[in-house]
Amino acid sequence: MATIREFQVTFDCADPQRVARFWCEVLGYVKAGQPEDENGWSACTDPTGAGPRLFFQRVPEGKVVKNRVHLDVRVGTGLVGDERLAVLQAERKRLEALGATCFQVLLADGVDESCIVMQDIEGNEFCLD
Repeated sequence: MATIREFQVTFDCADPQRVARFWCEVLGYVKAGQPEDENGWSACTDPTGAGPRLFFQRVPEGKVVKNRVHLDVRVGTGLVGDERLAVLQAERKRLEALGATCFQVLLADGVDESCIVMQDIEGNEFCLD
């Protein structure tokens, strides 16, 4: 049996070009594969080759329920307490300026460290972790 080492994450969305630009800014990715046009899809890739390709496809229906899969944007790795929360809040501000919204701030509780639940420009949930 073959081992799969590459995968892409696919987003259903109304405006693939716009959502791809948003995620390029969030992750430092670059647009991939094709110029901006109205073909119903867009993609972006990690310029280092380390992260997965993100693919955005136009669908007619809007988002109606919570995502079953989401991205964790790992900006606080290795940090704890107030230092971690400060880094997460700074990234939250940067992403809100790009059009993201904050859904919920989950503060450290003695078991889990703080994280922030966000939504991208089309309402897809992701976490600042």
